[in-house]
Amino acid sequence: MPALLRPATVPIVTARREVDADFLALPRHELAAAALEAAVAAGASYADLRIHRIANDVVHLRDGELETAVESREIGLAVRVIVDGTWGFASNAELSVQVAAETARRAVYVARTLAPLNTERIELAAEPVYRDAHWVSSYRIDPFEVPTAEKIEVLGEYSGRLLAADGVDHVSAGLNCAKEQTFYADTYGSSITQQRGRLQALLNAVAVDAASGTFESMRTLAPPTGRGWEAVRDDEVWDWSGELTQLPELLAEKTKAPSVTAGPTDLVIDPSNLWLTIHESIGHATEYDRAIGYEAAYAGTSFATPDKRGILQYGSPVMNVTADRTVQYGLATVGYDDEGVQAQSWDLIRDGVFVGYQLDRVFAPRMGEQRSNGCSYADSPHHVPIQRMANVSLQPADQDISTADLISRVEDGIYVVGDKSWSIDMQRYNFQFTGQRFYRIRDGQLDGQLRDVAYQATTTEFWNSMEAVGGPSTWQLGGAFNCGKAQPGQVAAVSHGCPSALFRKVNVLNTRTEGGHS
Repeated sequence: MPALLRPATVPIVTARREVDADFLALPRHELAAAALEAAVAAGASYADLRIHRIANDVVHLRDGELETAVESREIGLAVRVIVDGTWGFASNAELSVQVAAETARRAVYVARTLAPLNTERIELAAEPVYRDAHWVSSYRIDPFEVPTAEKIEVLGEYSGRLLAADGVDHVSAGLNCAKEQTFYADTYGSSITQQRGRLQALLNAVAVDAASGTFESMRTLAPPTGRGWEAVRDDEVWDWSGELTQLPELLAEKTKAPSVTAGPTDLVIDPSNLWLTIHESIGHATEYDRAIGYEAAYAGTSFATPDKRGILQYGSPVMNVTADRTVQYGLATVGYDDEGVQAQSWDLIRDGVFVGYQLDRVFAPRMGEQRSNGCSYADSPHHVPIQRMANVSLQPADQDISTADLISRVEDGIYVVGDKSWSIDMQRYNFQFTGQRFYRIRDGQLDGQLRDVAYQATTTEFWNSMEAVGGPSTWQLGGAFNCGKAQPGQVAAVSHGCPSALFRKVNVLNTRTEGGHS
């Protein structure tokens, strides 16, 4: 059985970081006082100010040579107001007391202009007041304190290991680092300063068959994470040495693997693949704004409508899914959301039954809830906060069932590893997913790789076919930097944890045949 390359199990001590001194030096409280006082004086019944600074660092190499090294920075302030039950919003890139007050008055003007179009009065769920709160995510080495030359050197060295192997013709390597800092204040009295970091590194190896003009590729499985440079520079967090050693051999085997036979098939799906299926078929489907049709233009609505809450058998009884804004190293983990709501964890699916939604302070009262569960986020100071996804995760079994244990239960099936392409309909119901690596299972053992595999189902068929989930040792956080939503479009990072899982009689497609190739 191939190594699964889980993150290190040795506890890593993380020193408590502080918010960067230059962000703390900004006149945060003065800007808040100016904006909130101006908003109330202009007629707002509620107002909040958000100062938002974002740093991004992107490094790309191709065949060990630098292609791209770009650092970008964005900073600004945003003011939201409620005037006679209608939202108003305005922002500015300049941080001055005068601009903050002017921006607040402009937000009030926007609310008054929009009032004739508003058909539903805005009411916010109650939330405790958090005065002078601070929160910093759990990373140890700030990648923005690491020289770009060191990042290029590490990616180049990793690329060189792959390029030196027989059968690898090309290698691409990429690193994406982000750091967000926010200050939030509102007319209720909350004032919150936060800082969080995230990082993603990947390498992709390509083998080319010049005679046939075809190629195969295989990518590393290290997930994006809310850690720092410690997740990339060596094997402390992820077994880069082990995976880079294995990858050329796995790729060579893939180029010679037989094409899959389509039809109903038992699947054991690794967390490195299953996280994406969770994201598309559960994460987006349980966004309340999508379920009531408020969000529809970007990627559709949801089949999981409010009348199904507490009734719909979303999956089998072994299926328990939580939304969590607190899990360590999660990409959507934060101390407080962009409406000043403290991070929480709650159930979306319990014993296979659909029981909960993701909410912000506006949608919570509309669903009859007393409190938001903290799902508001804006990806820029110049975008209004919207309801965004928490870390949505499938929980493991209580007993420690291994991936090998799940595979041993399958007489004839496929083990799916790594994510790749996917497709899902506008109600988050009909879907298909492919992967990076596929292994034939015969009589409970892995028996070589397969190619051209995709699995297809409806959401409820798929999750009700889940017979068993792995234990805590198989559980892993996957995720993405680029979850899109809204118009104008916004992008958010989110993690999804899950164990390995066993599914019975899922429809498998041959992607080569489906694409019209013999």
